[in-house]
Amino acid sequence: MDYILEMRSISKSFGNVHALRGVDFCLRKGEIIALLGDNGAGKSTLIKIMSGLYTQDSGDIFMSKEKKRVSSWNVRSARESGIETVYQDRALGYSQPLWRNLFAGRHIKNRFGLIDVGAEIEASQKIIDDFGLSGAGISPQTPALVLSGGERQGLAIGRAMYFRAEVVVLDEPTTALAVNEAEYVLNFARRVRDEGRSVVIITHSIDHAWSIADRFVILSHGRVFGVCEKKDLSLESLMLKLREASR
Repeated sequence: MDYILEMRSISKSFGNVHALRGVDFCLRKGEIIALLGDNGAGKSTLIKIMSGLYTQDSGDIFMSKEKKRVSSWNVRSARESGIETVYQDRALGYSQPLWRNLFAGRHIKNRFGLIDVGAEIEASQKIIDDFGLSGAGISPQTPALVLSGGERQGLAIGRAMYFRAEVVVLDEPTTALAVNEAEYVLNFARRVRDEGRSVVIITHSIDHAWSIADRFVILSHGRVFGVCEKKDLSLESLMLKLREASR
């Protein structure tokens, strides 16, 4: 089977703490995987290696069957390979306008090597329109603090898609959101999948995971406890597997 992303035998330790112990993880094109497990199971460490923030101690990463060199795998190379991560804190400058937030660290430059403000504002408006945020009176000049939690997550996902991400990683995207706001964010993730891209989501909400995922990967004590296709189980059996993994 063809996978957009493969991680083979990934191990990572922090001193005497073994966060990951030979983890295998594969992601198909156009699917959503929910990464589940207790706190300390290794979920965050795995996505941070996936996104280039951490370097694995051992193991290999492949994007579209191309092996990535451990020595050069970092946030920049992960992004260049098509992996974008939306972290729980969203990393927005709340007092800054949206167009500055959208292009922070990856500005559009003119032929003189200067930031092309006009081009960034125009691209920001397109992202806002594409994700249906303009109906809420939002513009590229709107400061990020005006947005609701769901709108901030939606904007971050829109930014990932603008930069042509093939894999969008969502770290607890619905935490502290109201029910309607959470569904708003989950619909954005579904849209990513519907456009043929792939999503990895970490969430402590089993209901959200069940509603959105095609497949579930359960981690326990730094190892893969189970990989389950949604079509092969019920919500109750998934919850039972999670209870078993927590022992």
